[in-house]
Amino acid sequence: MPALKPTDVPALAPSDYKGPAAIYVHWPFCLKKCPYCDFNSHVRDEVSHERWRKALVREIDTFAAHYPSLEASSIFFGGGTPSLMEPETVAAVIDRVRHHWGQSDIEITLEANPSSVEAARFRDYRAAGVNRISVGIQSLNNDVLKFLGRLHSAEEALKALKVAQANFERVSFDLIYARPEQSLEDWRAELAEALSFGTSHLSLYQLTIEEGTAFYHQFHRGKFKLPDEDEAAALFELTQDMTEAAGLPAYEISNHARAGEESKHNLTYWKGGLYLGIGPGAHGRLMDNYYGTLAHSQIKRPENWLEAVELHGHGTDQIEDIPLADYQMERLLMGLRLSDGISLYNVGYSDRPQMDSTIDRDALEDLIQGGYINKLNDRIWLTRQGRPLLNFILGKLVA
Repeated sequence: MPALKPTDVPALAPSDYKGPAAIYVHWPFCLKKCPYCDFNSHVRDEVSHERWRKALVREIDTFAAHYPSLEASSIFFGGGTPSLMEPETVAAVIDRVRHHWGQSDIEITLEANPSSVEAARFRDYRAAGVNRISVGIQSLNNDVLKFLGRLHSAEEALKALKVAQANFERVSFDLIYARPEQSLEDWRAELAEALSFGTSHLSLYQLTIEEGTAFYHQFHRGKFKLPDEDEAAALFELTQDMTEAAGLPAYEISNHARAGEESKHNLTYWKGGLYLGIGPGAHGRLMDNYYGTLAHSQIKRPENWLEAVELHGHGTDQIEDIPLADYQMERLLMGLRLSDGISLYNVGYSDRPQMDSTIDRDALEDLIQGGYINKLNDRIWLTRQGRPLLNFILGKLVA
């Protein structure tokens, strides 16, 4: 089979921008593709860890040569399944980020799957510099785990969680709810068990059907049904009540934490901060020398990204300016996910004529009167009634 020929990558322009940025590192490999997953994840029989370690480090070096004054506020290893990375690779990436953009207080998160083999690596990840772990448990019910295509059992998940808590002060885990045939009482019992473990952060996602996934085809062939709108709303309300009572209120639509335990990395996205994407399919938001906002994306297919980095020093697929209106729309979409909302001035709701088109003022007032949005001075945020209806609300707000 002939070698892959990646297309020429776009040139990176140097920037003297100085300020904080979150660093996202994508590991694209999994042992199995989950049927609900639309992330850039791939199954491979073999992975050359040494080759991938060198490529990730080299891409960091290349971006650092063009953005020497960034200050890393966080590092996040996502995927795919980052807990399939060798600890030496994790350590090499962390060391290189600290070398170029190091700060004394960096939140470093790694996503982990709770198989027993991966859990045994947690001590090594801690030694490599990881200080926050996010465990993809997804359910505490074995039948549900089988439906979701997960490779671990509930027993393995709880063992992994115990190992994580023994090695990391900051531990989060994910659960998926609003599943087929899930009752309020089923979810009440499962969430109560999850809250009993005492982690400082939980990510609780309603099951969504994404185009291109195995679930998408099964759902549209009638293989299973999801809860209707009223049932999903009731599940959401129960989630809010139980997490608030346990001291982990929602700070974002699907994320719950004790005060001070919010994910700093994800808050960068939701608050419109800068972030750099390393690895195949990763995305970023950076500044140019004129302090305009640039979007960059890396080549998606792992093998093509790898060869591009080895040829050019980085695997960037696209770099483009983000028009002001698009930036404002992105800020609105992300900012309204947060419980404390967003400043209207940050999304163009002001008397400046060039900004007036971002938000429909009449629609905003209607949504406030309808109990979907709160407003105080220049800040708006969704009410509890409005949180599950974010897409509907955005459709009304944007002129």
